[in-house]
Amino acid sequence: QVQLVESGGGLVQAGGSLRVSCAASGNIFSINTMGWYRQAPGKQRELVALISSGGTTNYADSVKGRFTISRDNVKITVYLEMNSLKPEDTGVYYCNADVMIYYGSRYSTYWGQGTQVTVSS
Repeated sequence: QVQLVESGGGLVQAGGSLRVSCAASGNIFSINTMGWYRQAPGKQRELVALISSGGTTNYADSVKGRFTISRDNVKITVYLEMNSLKPEDTGVYYCNADVMIYYGSRYSTYWGQGTQVTVSS
């Protein structure tokens, strides 16, 4: 009913920049918070950044000042601009969104399939 599709991952050298996008589609009535998470090999998935429907943002301490999350409510897309990338930023980046579908009664969380970001030293 709801699909989240990430794009924009890839390989970049340390100190470089990359932007990943996540487009939502389907039977969407409303979206509340959208976010980005990442998972490095052998580690648990961790929060990177969140953005509310009103534009309030929250970031993990490890990315503050380097990453910027934004959203386009018309295109139903969330972005993550990543600057000054470090090798430890390497991982699969997943977007998620709290979505209420048409005729739904509550928000449910949906996830994208992930996009690989690799930062070489």
